[in-house]
Amino acid sequence: MLSADFVIATAVAYVGLLFVLAFFGDRRARERKKSFLHSPAVYTLSISVYCTSWTFYGAVGNAARSGLEFLTIYLGPTIVFVGWYFVLRRLVRISHLQRITSVADLLSSRFGKSSRLAVLVTCIAVIGIAPYIALQLKAVTSSIQAVAGASEFGQGSLAGIDDVGLALGVAAAMALFTILFGTRHVDAKEQHHGVVAAIAFEAVVKLAALLAVGIFVVFIGGGFEAIFRNAAEQGFTLDAENTFDDRWLTTLGLSIAAIVCLPRQFQVTVVENSDENHLRVAGWAFPAYMMLMSIFILPIALYGLTTMPAGANPDMFALTLPMAAGQSGLALFAFIGGFSSATSMIILESIALSIMVSNHIVMPIVLRLTPSGRDGQGVSHLLLVARRFSIVLILSLGFFYFFFTRDSDALAPIGLISFTAIAQFFPAVLAALFWRDASLKAATAAIAAGFVIWVWSSFLPSFESVSPQVAELLRDGPWGISWLRPEALFGLDGFDPLTHAAFWSLSLNTFILVVGSLLTSQSTLERIQANVFVDVFRRGNIAPRNFMRGAATANDLYFVAERVLGERRAAALFETAARESGVEPAMLEPSPEFIGRLERELAGSIGAASAHVMLSKVVSGVEVSLEEVMQMADETQQVIEYSQQLEKTSAELRSTAQQLEDANAQLRVLDTQKDDFLSQVSHEVRTPMTSIRSFSEILLDKGELDEEQRHRFVSTIHQESLRLTRLLDEILDLSALERGERTWENVPTDAEAALERALSVCDALLRQRGMRVEFGSRARATMVDGDGDRLCQVFINIISNAVKYNDAESPILRVTSSTRAGFYVVEIADNGPGIGKAERGLIFEKFSRGQHGSADQSGAGLGLAISRQIVARMNGSLDLVAGPLPGACFRVRLAVLR
Repeated sequence: MLSADFVIATAVAYVGLLFVLAFFGDRRARERKKSFLHSPAVYTLSISVYCTSWTFYGAVGNAARSGLEFLTIYLGPTIVFVGWYFVLRRLVRISHLQRITSVADLLSSRFGKSSRLAVLVTCIAVIGIAPYIALQLKAVTSSIQAVAGASEFGQGSLAGIDDVGLALGVAAAMALFTILFGTRHVDAKEQHHGVVAAIAFEAVVKLAALLAVGIFVVFIGGGFEAIFRNAAEQGFTLDAENTFDDRWLTTLGLSIAAIVCLPRQFQVTVVENSDENHLRVAGWAFPAYMMLMSIFILPIALYGLTTMPAGANPDMFALTLPMAAGQSGLALFAFIGGFSSATSMIILESIALSIMVSNHIVMPIVLRLTPSGRDGQGVSHLLLVARRFSIVLILSLGFFYFFFTRDSDALAPIGLISFTAIAQFFPAVLAALFWRDASLKAATAAIAAGFVIWVWSSFLPSFESVSPQVAELLRDGPWGISWLRPEALFGLDGFDPLTHAAFWSLSLNTFILVVGSLLTSQSTLERIQANVFVDVFRRGNIAPRNFMRGAATANDLYFVAERVLGERRAAALFETAARESGVEPAMLEPSPEFIGRLERELAGSIGAASAHVMLSKVVSGVEVSLEEVMQMADETQQVIEYSQQLEKTSAELRSTAQQLEDANAQLRVLDTQKDDFLSQVSHEVRTPMTSIRSFSEILLDKGELDEEQRHRFVSTIHQESLRLTRLLDEILDLSALERGERTWENVPTDAEAALERALSVCDALLRQRGMRVEFGSRARATMVDGDGDRLCQVFINIISNAVKYNDAESPILRVTSSTRAGFYVVEIADNGPGIGKAERGLIFEKFSRGQHGSADQSGAGLGLAISRQIVARMNGSLDLVAGPLPGACFRVRLAVLR
């Protein structure tokens, strides 16, 4: 049996272990730049700080109360990290270039380095996170009380100490640990490797603990199926039809916004990122971690509902189920897992918020009250004190919220109140990353309006159980005005309170941001920063230049750097700049680039807005004002962009002109071909027409012609008429093939049969010429996609040409056919005079008959041109190749159907 004393002692020892890990992790990171602390695995595990005690304990309770609603808390971050390329990559790139330290610094830097916006965001974050910290305190105290039970032995030294006293002790211990290791350095941009190592270790512990409890529950429950079956038999079923409602969508949207805008998530995902490529691993590893964390939630919830006594707190099932089964060791492990979830969240959230408070609230006050000539060695120390004080303040706010709302019986609703508050930053963050015209005035008004609606409709109702005035306000509205009731604003009644609050706050927030940006104008600095943010990938990794003129002396700038960075870092920065310039440090002339670099270094410690204000004091007094210089720089940037657009347009015009020139050249070639074609056609037509006319005139002349001569002249006229008709038919056929006007349908055809048919048709011609036919290898029946009659026409044309032009004493025709690599190939060769090299390139042109064919008047020189068009329509080829005989060899190649 566990006692509270033993559990607390274990928790203290565990904190001590974290202390050691953080110390040596920090030391190792400083000694070696490349170590496992800079690995993507540690980076991914640190992101799992998202899984707090709400996830460890509250998810089980949420599943027991609302079924599948708990999944939205896992699905939202999964969507963001799977799509890391679109938002997170841009955030990290901007953060590295601008040395962003927090979400307040991001919005401040984007919207003209506005201190007021940074203060507003910081205040909202501190107030909005208070319920979340209270949730962690409630989870820790509830888990200790669950272990202690009601027995005197179990309570041990905690006897007489209520949950308030216990929560106060936990908050004090967490504040001490966070101060010791979260505020050792003043540079906020410097990664906290020791703390991150401890957070990564805690991520492993809480995952292992929850998996151990889940496996144990499934084992004693008889497996997944038995647990779900028993739950169904006792009336505990998952109401899937009513699960995916407006509340489900609302919590999904809020979790998407939270994983980006929560201060601790921004700290580990963006600020602590040392390598942009780590996002590639986190893009799949973090969703996998979330899946493992959620896999046993339902079995634990259902088994607890069916086995634990009525009225048992479902939020504590992960702890009480092992205890009920007498597994004290597993229960202690589960307690440490839940404790890890709470401590990691509190530590990192406190660090992130303390940086925001010190940089955006304390530092501007110090700059305003401290004369610039005063020795500023104490600024660094003051910042550290401010951050430590901020941590105490933040945990105190969380404790007070816990004190007033400790009677709430569920963890998840408390966490969703904080999610709704932080989601008010999300529209402005998206606008900062993607919308160039978003303005400071609109963003400030939008966030402020969303925050006011959140306070009225979400934060205030959480005090209903402790304040009769709040309960009356919720029931009747202020001064009896019912349409101003916090949970029924503007008459929108009947909605889930969370959905109602998120709808009105985010709708008004987004509306004001969009309309306000369209109606207001940006300052010069806003426009510059908007271009830097939106065009971050177009600019590459080049850091933005500082636009201030280097009128300040090196001593003035060194004095400013020493105030914030400390003597050692300031000296190192100036010595490096002097070495790069090739001068002694005393002779360093601060250039605009160096001032920009110094500003980014200062921004890493005190935020972009404070760094900008501090340097502006030093560089004041120049002849040209900073605003004017920035305006000139902005105009120069616009001219550059306009010039780039002109260059792009000119390149497009040059490309278009080149295309037109190519088209004109092609038209000239076609015109020449047309003239040649008409000339050839005229020549071919004129020859038979001349014969016909001459013999007709002889016949019309009533001279003395015997019957034999008359018959011979009429026969000649008839033959020439047939030749003329055949010529015109071939021209029309070729023209139709080239234009695609002839109806053509390829069907499965036996190509070998077409070849046999062509040989049969040409048999008489071959015998008449005395031509011997040799056969090489022959293919079997082969199916191709084509037209059998047309293919036979091609073979007849090739064979008849081989007969017609063969003047060898012993003429030979050789035919082979085969299938090769999926193609049907026919080669028809002869031992005639062949085709000279000069004629091979023209042999498939219209009216080309070659040297040996020019004297033959029986052909028009269109056969091969038509044959090639026919084979092409069958998706094949007809070529003149080197053959086995001295004469010509034509190869037909068609794809075989499979």
